[in-house]
Amino acid sequence: MIPAVHHRTATVNGLEVFYREAGDPQAPAVVLLHGFPTSSHMFRHLIPALADRYHVIAPDHIGFGQSAMPTLRAFPYTFDALTDVTSGLLQQLGVDRFAMYVQDYGAPIGWRLALQAPDRITAIITQNGNAYEEGFVKPFWDGVFAYAQAPGPATDAPVRGALTLEATRWQYVNGVTDPTLVSPDNWVHDQALLDRPGNDEIQLRLFRDYPTNVDLYPQVHQYFRDSRVPLLAVWGANDEIFGPAGAEAFRQDLPDAEIHLFESGHFALESHLPIITEHIRDFLARVLA
Repeated sequence: MIPAVHHRTATVNGLEVFYREAGDPQAPAVVLLHGFPTSSHMFRHLIPALADRYHVIAPDHIGFGQSAMPTLRAFPYTFDALTDVTSGLLQQLGVDRFAMYVQDYGAPIGWRLALQAPDRITAIITQNGNAYEEGFVKPFWDGVFAYAQAPGPATDAPVRGALTLEATRWQYVNGVTDPTLVSPDNWVHDQALLDRPGNDEIQLRLFRDYPTNVDLYPQVHQYFRDSRVPLLAVWGANDEIFGPAGAEAFRQDLPDAEIHLFESGHFALESHLPIITEHIRDFLARVLA
């Protein structure tokens, strides 16, 4: 029997946070943290595939998906602020300890949660969720870092280009050996949310804040060394945003990290859901036993 997935909202710090939830609340918790430009929609198939054994929670970050989208004046749109909301949601739900699946923006949010309370994290699954400078692929990041360093007309165009339908589709199909496995519903859904009035400025604000994530990397690496947290990397090897060197780099600080590369791109779940699910279930069964 396929577990039911519930679609809920909670009020955190005065903001509505949408989240998908499935599984027994008494089971070990697995928190799924999405990236840009998507939402918990990216986990729509993975959630029921894990919920027979785990309590699965997948929130939409503020400004993404079905969660609130306050103005720049009402919310700071930093990765620290997104983390505070995620932490508040988990506190409301009574989730004290959890494994986390991090992808893209979900990674710096997850790393902050781990740095705040290392003992809460039981395991990490990273799917193109970066923690090392080796993972940054040029030229994608050149434009982001140039804009973050000196936002203005000279650096604005490349990052605004990342908010277009063409760029959103590219994130899904680039590097995928069989693009027919990737539903166009993905980029149509994501683009409709990106195109909401004011969302472009929200995304640009987060681009400007991105270097703070890199600044945290030394602390994250120390956390890995100190905690020896079990880590599984299931990575799209052809991703031109976070490349496979970013997956291999986890072994610098976690020698026992389990690393699997797939002939896919940034959103590897879309083309490799069955094999990634198999690896996750095997990994969690061993490390959470």
